Amino acid sequence: MTTSAAGDADPDSFERVVNDLAPGCTVDDTEEGGLYVATVNGVVKYGVFVDLSEQLSGLVHESKLDGTYEIGDEMLVRLVEIRENGDLGFEDVTTEFDDLDRVDVAHGDGVTIDELADRTGDAVHVEGDIVQIKQTAGPTIFSVRDGTGVVPCAAFEEAGVRAYPAIELGDTVRATGGIETHDDAPQLEVDKLVRLRGEAKTEVRERIDAAIAANAEPADPDPLIEWPAFDSLREGLTAVARRLRTAVLEGRPIRVRHHADGDGMCAAIPVQLALENYIAEVHADPDAPRHLFKRLPSKAPFYEMEDVTRDLNFALEDAERHGQRLPLLFMVDNGSTEEDTPAYRALAQYDIPIIAVDHHHPDPDAVGPLLDEHVNPYLHGEDYRITTGMMCVELARMIDPSITDDLRHVPAVAGLADRSKAHAMDDYLALAADAGYDETELEDIVEALDYAAHWLRYQSGPNLISDALDLDCDDAERHAELVEFLSSRARRDVERQLDDAEPHVEHERLDNDAHLYRLDVENHARRFTYPAPGKTTGELHDRKVTETGDPVITIGVGPDFAVLRSDGVRLDIPNMVTELQDELEGAGVSGGGHLVVGSIKFVPGARERVLDALVEKMEAAELDAELRSTLLRDDN
Repeated sequence: MTTSAAGDADPDSFERVVNDLAPGCTVDDTEEGGLYVATVNGVVKYGVFVDLSEQLSGLVHESKLDGTYEIGDEMLVRLVEIRENGDLGFEDVTTEFDDLDRVDVAHGDGVTIDELADRTGDAVHVEGDIVQIKQTAGPTIFSVRDGTGVVPCAAFEEAGVRAYPAIELGDTVRATGGIETHDDAPQLEVDKLVRLRGEAKTEVRERIDAAIAANAEPADPDPLIEWPAFDSLREGLTAVARRLRTAVLEGRPIRVRHHADGDGMCAAIPVQLALENYIAEVHADPDAPRHLFKRLPSKAPFYEMEDVTRDLNFALEDAERHGQRLPLLFMVDNGSTEEDTPAYRALAQYDIPIIAVDHHHPDPDAVGPLLDEHVNPYLHGEDYRITTGMMCVELARMIDPSITDDLRHVPAVAGLADRSKAHAMDDYLALAADAGYDETELEDIVEALDYAAHWLRYQSGPNLISDALDLDCDDAERHAELVEFLSSRARRDVERQLDDAEPHVEHERLDNDAHLYRLDVENHARRFTYPAPGKTTGELHDRKVTETGDPVITIGVGPDFAVLRSDGVRLDIPNMVTELQDELEGAGVSGGGHLVVGSIKFVPGARERVLDALVEKMEAAELDAELRSTLLRDDN
């Protein structure tokens, strides 16, 4: 007999405890002298017949009755005799006790959820927390987690009618029933579902917390390359991996918001692959990876109110319609700046934890109080040369080390996509070469990702992007043909754009001897097609750097924005934005990015004022002699 107190019962006080048997309990779950909850199922001249469970019945003889009962009445009985033929004899003790502590008696073995795959056909009970309640046209599906996994428990009432309406999300329960196979995965067919209270709840909660803490601990694989600058980030990445694995074990949905560029995709997709693998390992429901993980690209380099409003609305709808918990938000290659804080404050009204892994220049004072975890190389004295893709490949390996061989080329793609000048790029390129990718192939992948992201706009395009990145792609020929097609189209469109724009590029030599190139992308570049203004400005900038070998600043100007690129000049774009906000009243200046790559927004009427002030600050910036010599050496 397996028991667990449903209240604050003293197990040593036998006479103060009454046992409430689960439907599947048999005589093996009883003992002579024990007190039981019984339901009257028949009234005869010589007594009443009672049920203790669906499998267990007996007689209370008229000589042992203290009251009058009707069918359906509940009474308390003592088991006085188990005869050799299996018949049971009881006595009525209903009136003898005014205050009894109930103990729920579960039928079958008490098991953990990770053991259920081998228990098909067995009667068991599991104890854990309700993490989802979903009403179907048939049963009510309660998802229960115990720190080792999550299992769907199907409770049947009338078709489409909510079973156990008193059970709520977050309750700690015991589910008793048989294990059946549903969609090739274990499912518990509920005989009884009870909410635990008092000591029983405390014991189960402590057990769950300990199991989650143990199972959430990330792996500690050796880094893909030796890079001392990266070492200071590993502790933070380990904490993020622990939070993400904990969310999976808790049955909490995960939403990843990432910048929709090459580095952002190289960061988000390995994490997606690792988390979907881990969700499939933890959750018995084969559809859990699809329901509990979503990857969402962001066009802006910060979390826009449009995006957070959409995300919050979908999260609340999922909670209402599918009985899910509110999600954890994971910001990737995004989320470190003051511009993110309005969206974060919107989420702060709800139970939505936020973590961020980013390499844009951060504002820790602004975002720190709103983030549960924040990993950024700037917080450790490093800079944007450590790309988010490089960090998230290591993060993904902490979540699921088995995917390591599939990821060896991804950090190099991320570095090329964000033009990282880190010395470690040589090691990443060598690592990719060992995996079968030369630098030309990696550059083609970068162009293919950028081209696909442009046309996907706000869609994640999981299959297309994975095939282009050659991540979880099962057809090498398709990958090669897809990358060749997308990258060649991208280069063709870029060349057309630059050839048409080149005659309209304005050039001047600044007082600090840097070249300044300016292009009106509103009037002298194709709109609503590839490449977008930011890409156009970046490609023009790269062309001018190659042509001159000198320090170069390029500005792509629109009616209410400016895209900035710089090589060989010590700009600090986030700081410039802050200064312009203070200096230009009514200009509506906002923006940011990296120190030498970023964008600025302003009201259209202040365009000339903003640009003039911007150029003045660029003229006052120092040249970067080390970078300039690198450019000249590379050019030669």
